[in-house]
Order: sequence, then structure tokens, then C-alpha cells
Amino acid sequence: MNTKLHAVTDTNGRPLSFFMAAAKSGITPCILSRKSQNTAIKYDKRRYKHRNRIEIMFGRLKDWRRVATRYDRCPTAFLSAIALATTVIFWL
Repeated sequence: MNTKLHAVTDTNGRPLSFFMAAAKSGITPCILSRKSQNTAIKYDKRRYKHRNRIEIMFGRLKDWRRVATRYDRCPTAFLSAIALATTVIFWL
């Protein structure tokens, strides 16, 4: 399974929208490079600062065992499990 889950959250880390895409979709990362790495990776500092909201949402999403272990191999069934979990997460 080489699918990536992309998400948009509000300021509280609640999921607003999400979609799945193939792994090699040309998305630029917004994370720092390691200090031991010889070449530095350019990143947007503003986007990196607000990245914790996305991490909070994915942490809550992984509390759902079905999503964390990816029982559903079909992308459509997996996306529907994520939709159910994010609906509950949004209202809690």
C-alpha cells in the first residue's frame, strides 16, 4: 500500500478535510533536515511552526486501532474508516 493521507485541520487540531493520494505525488516536505545531514533542506518556517496541529490530529486518529494498523487493504474502505474516526474526533 503506497497511499498517503493528506489532511487539513483547524487551529484546535480538529480535522476539516482529508484525501488520499499516491505516494509519489510531488509534494514538498515542510520538515527540518537532520543536523548530521550534509546538505540542508529548505523548508517554510511558518508551515513548520504550525505542523504540530496536524501531528495532534494524526495522534488522535491513531487511537483508533482499525486506522492505526490499517486492517482495510482497499483504499476506499480505509478512507471510510478514517471518515468515521474523524467525524467522532471532530465532535469530541
